[in-house]
Amino acid sequence: MNTTSLETFLVLSKIRNFTKASDALFVAQSTVTNRIAELEKELGQPLFIRSSRSLKLTEAGIKFTDYANRIIALEKSAVAALNTQDFSEESLHIGTTNTIYECHLRTPLLDYMQEHRKVNAKVTISHSMELLHALQDDLLDFAFTYIPLKKQGFNCQCFKKDELVLVCRCSDTTYQKGITRKELPKLNYLFCNFALQEVGLFIRQLFPDNYQFPFEIDNSTKLLDFVLAGLGYSFLPLSLVKKEIEANRLRAVPLLDFDSPKINNYLTMKETLKFPFAL
Repeated sequence: MNTTSLETFLVLSKIRNFTKASDALFVAQSTVTNRIAELEKELGQPLFIRSSRSLKLTEAGIKFTDYANRIIALEKSAVAALNTQDFSEESLHIGTTNTIYECHLRTPLLDYMQEHRKVNAKVTISHSMELLHALQDDLLDFAFTYIPLKKQGFNCQCFKKDELVLVCRCSDTTYQKGITRKELPKLNYLFCNFALQEVGLFIRQLFPDNYQFPFEIDNSTKLLDFVLAGLGYSFLPLSLVKKEIEANRLRAVPLLDFDSPKINNYLTMKETLKFPFAL
């Protein structure tokens, strides 16, 4: 199994078209076909369901996508480590979700880097599960996630608790006195899944089954702009919207007959490591 075949598989899994994948990779279509065939033979599993009109991943293909990404990332990490100009310099590989980075990590990391100019730092922005996989594969030193890792050899701590608040543009006074759970489906709700396990589940359960949200995005920091524009309501971490509330650009809507869950922010690392600066 080589990384060229893995990269071909990942490109094809996104584009879902052999001709377009070959164009993207600057190779002949037959080359893409042969690479996938060899990979499937080596794995002993079909990775794609082929038809005249569509190309879909099999269950094995969906599962293998994560492994392929991790193998390629591991190779790139090894190459980067071996080509570091000064092995005596401290290296810092941090993985974090985007919201944790914006709310809790950006400022202290900036201060640290300004004081430690010789540190080689690499920051990876991704989702919690991908970050925990990378941490266990030694691709990261530290992982900031919404999901805890309970595994021998790792130290996982909740370094920050956050509140989940329902917000809208300050000029919107429709539910100024508060809102009941029954009234929530009437809102123009802007949805972000957060990938926060119980928090994401909490939001989903507030709405009817198969409810179609008028707007969805998988990054809460990007969702903020749409709430500020007055396009609707959304549950967001208080640390993300606190400045906007204090500046009277956003307003927190009181919850009258239900409570929102707390958001736990976790820092995970190997037991042999210590995080280098205060959060």
